[in-house]
Amino acid sequence: MEIGNYNELRVSRTVDFGVYLSDTEGHEVLLPKRYVTDRMPVGARVNVFVYNDSENRPVATTETPTAVVGQTALMRVKAVNAVGAFMDWGLVAKDLLVPFREQRVDMKAGRSYVVHVYLDRESGRIVASAKLDKFLSPDRPNYYHRQRVDVLVVQRTELGFKVIVNDSHWGMIYHNEIMSDVNIGDRLTGYVKQVRDDGKVDVTLAKIEKARVDELSTSILTHLRHNNGTMPLTDKSSPEDIYKTFGCSKKDFKKALGLLYKQQVIELSPEMTRLKAKMR
Repeated sequence: MEIGNYNELRVSRTVDFGVYLSDTEGHEVLLPKRYVTDRMPVGARVNVFVYNDSENRPVATTETPTAVVGQTALMRVKAVNAVGAFMDWGLVAKDLLVPFREQRVDMKAGRSYVVHVYLDRESGRIVASAKLDKFLSPDRPNYYHRQRVDVLVVQRTELGFKVIVNDSHWGMIYHNEIMSDVNIGDRLTGYVKQVRDDGKVDVTLAKIEKARVDELSTSILTHLRHNNGTMPLTDKSSPEDIYKTFGCSKKDFKKALGLLYKQQVIELSPEMTRLKAKMR
């Protein structure tokens, strides 16, 4: 049974205040009554998140926390007291503590900060830290060019946005790579441009050209079928009109039209694009 993560457990017995779930080694954890459903008879398998309650006892929930142990996320401070800041973790019965020693700046109630969730080995409790560097890998990453990666937006800089790549390395998305709104705490899909000499990763949000064109050609077909097989957009249309309809560049739009034309599924004229009858 892994504290601070999701576990698939078996319902072993029922009690007035919930059900007990057990792992393959016989360790039990309580799932409180408010989370129990009719689909949880003895013997049923249940996927739950396991954490420690205020008395440091394991307890299960079917709720979804903002982040599990080993992940980093943006969270809002609900309250600050003598031991630290308590973050809204997405769980009704449990807030997440950021001890004062793990704060980069004094955290204020109502504000949001990017923090890393980890299991404190001394206390056995799940806590969080805003000192992100010590949780990222010091090793140079082995990403390849255009590799798809998950990125968490951490900080805005003069050059762009500082991000964490695959929960393990620092990266950067430069302003000229951003075509839509990006906010601190966003989780996005990115593509590796290069790994710099210092081990940091330059990331782009633009998909690989072939993937972009393939996806766009599918969108064009769907649009045509929903509009009686025709549309007024062609390879001669303005970039503004194209972007307004498909949210893409004219360059990609022309390539997608060319692909569909070669596949003999559309007809092109100066005034419109038409879906061939056999494709309707």
